Amino acid sequence: MPQVRIIAKNFMDMVAALPAMKLDKLYDNAFICEAVLRSLPPLAKKYVLQMLFIDLPVSAKSMEEWVLSDGFSKHKMAIDRLLQLRIFLEVVDRKKEPSYRLNQKFQGNLRKYLVSGGSLPREPMPSNVTVRLPTLEDLDAYALEQWESFLLQLINSGQTERLAGFNPSMMKVFQRGLLSARENEAPKLTENGFQFLLMDTNAQLWYIIREYISTSEGQGVDPADLISFLLELSFHAPGEAYNLNTLTDVQKSTINDLAALGLVKLQQGRKENWFIPTKLATNLSMSLSDSSSRKEEQTFSAKVVSTQPPLVST
Repeated sequence: MPQVRIIAKNFMDMVAALPAMKLDKLYDNAFICEAVLRSLPPLAKKYVLQMLFIDLPVSAKSMEEWVLSDGFSKHKMAIDRLLQLRIFLEVVDRKKEPSYRLNQKFQGNLRKYLVSGGSLPREPMPSNVTVRLPTLEDLDAYALEQWESFLLQLINSGQTERLAGFNPSMMKVFQRGLLSARENEAPKLTENGFQFLLMDTNAQLWYIIREYISTSEGQGVDPADLISFLLELSFHAPGEAYNLNTLTDVQKSTINDLAALGLVKLQQGRKENWFIPTKLATNLSMSLSDSSSRKEEQTFSAKVVSTQPPLVST
């Protein structure tokens, strides 16, 4: 079996690659802050929570005392990730000794969210407005059917009549690397396309989402806005109906594209139209971090958190 070389980046890799101004803009949304917190390695989560109610910088030297000697490599990885995501901002004092403080936007919104809970990104539609909503079992079957249909489109890419009715936005995504697009020839699977078919569903989904964001950026869509909406979508309840009129034009277009992949189901009522997230959509935030980070949950070497607050630099 050929080695799968395509690496499907997760959302946090895309978030970390955003310019500082756009990254800070994301942290205006409390749900984004929670999603980013979920994605962090265990030790990085610990540092954020320890510093959440500390308003002064904490020296790098003091933080090194929070971990055992055999946990220093994980400590460095945690600090690097927090700096990449601008959750930590580096401060250098007069003695040129580095310290870290939490990004104030991230800190403020996460405080409010953890203390008061906050409100949902959008409320589900009342049951007296929606009718004949699918059961969760029906929704799972729909998502599986849509996803398998999408994979079959790739496998049968040489049959142009089978591609004629396929979502044009998704076709542009596929043609970025999975399908060839030679003039006067039917599309064919590239080597990357064959490797894509060997991935598990989560890896395939993340590859498509990453390429979709890149394609949309070329069409003038702000990637920060798109990432924000996709992260918010992961907080919606599967099986609940959400009014399409609450979305912007860009978000409506995105929902139509996601329906082609089975992430949402679209329905029409007499007066209102709505979308229903499937588990493919609501699992997005659960797949934010690499499996290697999740495995560390029980294994990282850190000192037990003291009842005393961490040392703060003066």
